[in-house]
Amino acid sequence: MNLTDEQTAAADHFHAGDHLALQAGAGTGKTTTLALLAHSTQRRGRYIAYNRAIARDAATRFPTTVTCKTAHALAYAAIGHRYTRRLNAPRRPAWQTGQDLGITKPIRIGERDVSQRTLSNAALRTVTRFCHSADPTINRHHVPHLRGLEDPSLHKQLAELITPFACKAWADLQHPDDGKVRFEHDHYLKIWSLTNPKIAADFLLLDEAQDTNPVVEQIFNNQRSHAQLVMVGDSAQAIYQWRGAKDVMTGFDGTALALSKSFRFGPRLAHEANRWLSIADAPIRLQGSDQVPTELGLVPRPDAVLCRTNVGAITEVVQLLAADHSVALVGGGESLRALALAARDLKEGRRTHHPELVLFTSWGDLQDYAGHDPAGRDLQPLVDLVDKHGTDAILAAVNQLTHEDQAQVTVSTAHKAKGREWPSVRIAGDFPPPRDSDEQDDSGQPIPGPIDDAEARLAYVAVTRTRNRLDIGGLSWIDQHPDGILAANPPAPNL
Repeated sequence: MNLTDEQTAAADHFHAGDHLALQAGAGTGKTTTLALLAHSTQRRGRYIAYNRAIARDAATRFPTTVTCKTAHALAYAAIGHRYTRRLNAPRRPAWQTGQDLGITKPIRIGERDVSQRTLSNAALRTVTRFCHSADPTINRHHVPHLRGLEDPSLHKQLAELITPFACKAWADLQHPDDGKVRFEHDHYLKIWSLTNPKIAADFLLLDEAQDTNPVVEQIFNNQRSHAQLVMVGDSAQAIYQWRGAKDVMTGFDGTALALSKSFRFGPRLAHEANRWLSIADAPIRLQGSDQVPTELGLVPRPDAVLCRTNVGAITEVVQLLAADHSVALVGGGESLRALALAARDLKEGRRTHHPELVLFTSWGDLQDYAGHDPAGRDLQPLVDLVDKHGTDAILAAVNQLTHEDQAQVTVSTAHKAKGREWPSVRIAGDFPPPRDSDEQDDSGQPIPGPIDDAEARLAYVAVTRTRNRLDIGGLSWIDQHPDGILAANPPAPNL
């Protein structure tokens, strides 16, 4: 193959034995470049993949001298297999596990009644957040924030209550043969990390480094004394911080390189992507391929519709089905079904156990929160959809979903679309502009607030999923936003 100058530079530094942090923009041939490095040496390597599907694909492209596995697979081979009996245990409701841990009654925090079920869920989620961290012990900062208890003083009360139960759960998980808490794959990964493991390899390749959990980062960096470390990813695609992930690339101690020429799309789309990269203050800008004439404009019949939220995805699915399209949903419909069932519980006067809606006592309570509390505005589309169509219509829509290979349109959240591409893409309408600031321009109009970095990164992921044509749709407000105008027309440098 004809290498770009950037790929040649990566190969030269790899052969020199340098630790590398390789920023690889959307569609820039990341895996191809890593395979090139692996084929250029006889040394033994390990490729640490983000998930099993990526690991399986990489195994067909890398030489036999490189083992391709996820971090979980490495941990399972070392320690996790000892817990096989617990991994295969039947599922238990969280409230039953909480009861075994000593959570036996509800409590009141502020103006909210927090049920025993909610407390049990929070304790188990605390353990999960600890397992994603590099911390040696469970602390209060691992306790998740709950809707309705956002105030720091209220969250502190919750954390003080939950932490001892989480510690008790973690102690239970140390027993290989039996216990009260359901044993999950993240548990043996954390247990393995605490042994300070040594991975037998001459070099390690860490993929999707921008979404690495701190626990995996710690394991990877601890191999520095005996192995060459190469991490690859795209800092601008770091969109899982809410799940405990951390962009480990920007602070990595090694040679920083980049792959900036995208083979997925053309110059016009690269210009659009660079606008969001500039807003996010990302360390890379893309070049489009002249051989791929990607267009921007309306797409009446897109191959994919990308949404910001699950609620937005419900809205798109319902509308597309009403227009007699066959529709697929990336990841399946279970998350949408769970939201609809939670809404139905609230409308029928029952509390729900859905983690997003667990503290609301009624549908009216949720309507008020979505309509008047700034923290709840992302739930307004769900409220509107349920009020307009009812929960039965949403559940019926989920039941009509089909497989992607049989669908006319695929709907996805931008998070689940990462790593995917389609010929034509439309951006859904649930990407809201930032709220107006308190300042006004010369004509007395409010000045829009700045675009949040995390929202800019998510938009960058969304707009770079297409090959042929992009309908920017729900992100078109960027054309009028001061940040977007400046990013599209940057000032000339001072020479």
